[in-house]
Amino acid sequence: MIGGGMGWVKGRVRELKRWTERLFSLYVDAEIEPFRAGQYNRLRLPIGDQWVGRPYSYVNPPDRRPLEFHFVRVPEGPLTNRLVHLQPGDEVELMPRSTGLFTLDQVPDAHDIWLLATGTGLGPFLSMLETDEPWERFENIRLVHSVRLAAELSYRDRIQGFIDRAPGRFGYVPMVSREICENVMCARIPATIEDGRLEALAALTIGPGHSQVMLCGNPEMVRDTQSVLKGRGLRRNRRGQPGQITVENYW
Repeated sequence: MIGGGMGWVKGRVRELKRWTERLFSLYVDAEIEPFRAGQYNRLRLPIGDQWVGRPYSYVNPPDRRPLEFHFVRVPEGPLTNRLVHLQPGDEVELMPRSTGLFTLDQVPDAHDIWLLATGTGLGPFLSMLETDEPWERFENIRLVHSVRLAAELSYRDRIQGFIDRAPGRFGYVPMVSREICENVMCARIPATIEDGRLEALAALTIGPGHSQVMLCGNPEMVRDTQSVLKGRGLRRNRRGQPGQITVENYW
């Protein structure tokens, strides 16, 4: 079905999950074209006399429905303040075709892959990990998730499933930046790479000869982590110039 404008598809809300006061997951049924793990769509709603839309990456893998999106309520954000009040059966519009190049087919082969996320930047990595590709292409996988507060360490049950699937090959490192928590590192991702704590905890080293690193999260983390990695000899992965660092600003 075409929605409020040409090129948009009507979706129907199946569920809205509330993780914390500001963190949510939205589940939507909609007929869209096939997509690749790591890509994103746009959600939009009519607000006042105009349509307001924003891009959101899929959390679900391409072969699973409903569509799943992880987002933070922005205090002054007109769209997120409407999304958090959606009820099952409500309508939201999406684009029929997904977009984005933050996908594993853009990442060169390597022995190890690191998936470094802040906040809701975790979503695309969960989508990827639910597919066979990372498990078939990389011997070791490390997922690092940094949040402000421990309550925002979402999807722990799903991540435990990856640990159970490949003990030894898959490792998960949660981080919290704004409170002290037992059994969770209190730090920012770039600092833990710079001083070696992350590699020690993950029992895996990062180097240009054997590692690929994907960064998804706030621009400050992406910028600072790239700087630290470049100091290790890694370089940005670009079309026609393969490297070891692939990034997505997610804010």
